[in-house]
Order: sequence, then C-alpha cells, then structure tokens
Amino acid sequence: MHALVNSSLLASQHVFILEDNESLAKLLKINLSKLGYSTYVYSNPVDFLQAIPEVSPSILITDMNMPQMTGVEVQAELMRLKLSMPIIFLSGESSIPQSITALKQGAVDFLLKPVNQQQLKMAVESAFELSVQNIQSAINKQSLEKQLLVLSPREREVYELMILGYNNPEILETLNISLPTTKQYKAAVMRKLNISSLSELIDLERLSN
Repeated sequence: MHALVNSSLLASQHVFILEDNESLAKLLKINLSKLGYSTYVYSNPVDFLQAIPEVSPSILITDMNMPQMTGVEVQAELMRLKLSMPIIFLSGESSIPQSITALKQGAVDFLLKPVNQQQLKMAVESAFELSVQNIQSAINKQSLEKQLLVLSPREREVYELMILGYNNPEILETLNISLPTTKQYKAAVMRKLNISSLSELIDLERLSN
C-alpha cells in the first residue's frame, strides 16, 4: 500500500508569479489571492531561482520573455534543480521554437497577454492537479525505495527484470542461474514486497513514476 497525500499538505496552494511587468504582476496577485491561493511575486528570475520557498503544492506562472532569462531558461533551471513545479507561461510574443521547447519540457499551458481570467483560473486548477500528482508520485517512489531495501542484491536484479517483463527463461539466461533458482528468487521478491501477482508488481512500479 502506498501512502496518500496528507490533506493538510494541500490546505494551502502556492503560486509563484514571475513577471517583470509590475502592473500585470499585481493584477495576477490580486486575482489569484481572491481565489484563495497563496501568492509570491518576483520581477527577477535570478532572485526567484535563488530563493524558492520550500512549500507545496506549488506552481509557477512566468513571463516567457524577460531581460535576464527567458521563461524556457527558468524552466530548464528548475529541471536541473530537480524541482518538478508545473509551469504556466504568459506571453505576448513568444516564438514557436520557444513554445515547442517549453512543451517538451512539460509546460502546463500558455496564456496570451492580456490574460483572460477564466482561462487563468482553469490553467491554475490544471497545474495544481499536476502538482498534487507529482507529490503523490514522489511519496510513492520513496515508499517503493524503502520496500526494495528488504531485497537482497540478487533479488533486486530479479525484480528489475520482472518489471521489464522478462519471463523465467529470459531471467535465468540473463543472470546465468537455474530455473528452480529463478523461481525461488521470484517467489522471494513477491513475498517480501507483499504482492501476489505480476500485475501488482507492475502497478507498484508504475505508481512511483
């Protein structure tokens, strides 16, 4: 069984606004605050990246084009820092290559300036759904890694091959072990992970990704 996201963790939803247009940033903050979100405004990408509050769930709304860094560059830096924060881009003139890059890197949405408030609301809701999924996935991954610690090194190898869909002949050939030994290792993996079928094993792995 995987742990579920604690409801208290989701009591406050945090929106980072990265926008060098002071008037637009203020308007976004007011509108999102009215919707119940905790908002943080930054006008400089460098300042944002140097002092990202450790709160969750959180999302980023960022201008695509800023003097110091583009929105895509900010997105790439968050990826480098291994921060899976859903991002909504604001733009009045983003290029097609920029948009394609942002989408490939996992952008949630693009909103054109001036921002339509209903579209903003819907985009933010979608971004938070993704943020909660990311949190749950991280919890599941941590839980799975803890479970896998009970496996011996050889059992872990068998587990990895089972996840890849290897059958008994393929496992014994890959690991150079006998069929009875293969079956023993597979049984040990299932017993130690408290699962009864291959489909449960695959679900265990899938939920952590």
